[in-house]
Amino acid sequence: MPNGQSRAEASWSGTLTEGKGRVRLGSGAAPEMGVSWPRRVSGGEGGQTTPEELIAAAHAACYSMALSNVLGGAGSPPRNLEVSATVTFEVGAGGARISKVLLTVEGDVPGVDAAKFQEAANGAKSGCPVSKALAGNVDIQLEARLKG
Repeated sequence: MPNGQSRAEASWSGTLTEGKGRVRLGSGAAPEMGVSWPRRVSGGEGGQTTPEELIAAAHAACYSMALSNVLGGAGSPPRNLEVSATVTFEVGAGGARISKVLLTVEGDVPGVDAAKFQEAANGAKSGCPVSKALAGNVDIQLEARLKG
């Protein structure tokens, strides 16, 4: 069975609320990105990312691969899947946490009706490795629909 590893690095200078950091992907697939607390909690400071945005990207990519695998395994490979993941970060009495992920998928899948697509979409949600990593800690919701 194949195994793989991915690597990323981060650096931080200063206090949590006034400091700034940098994130680098080990693959070099994206340029070094800035991170900051204001961007994390209020969406300020454009051009920077957050840990939650990186998790959203990972979840959307992983889920699209998982759904493609489920559909292909059932004999209906997708023409196209458009997936987004919205990660909710909140600070409350218990501290800071990621509370929810909303996965949204629109699929162009020949030969599949809405019920079969929903079944495949739910199966991919539970089979996606990122979903599995978050399960039990984060409320993962899914909205799935066929294109057209």
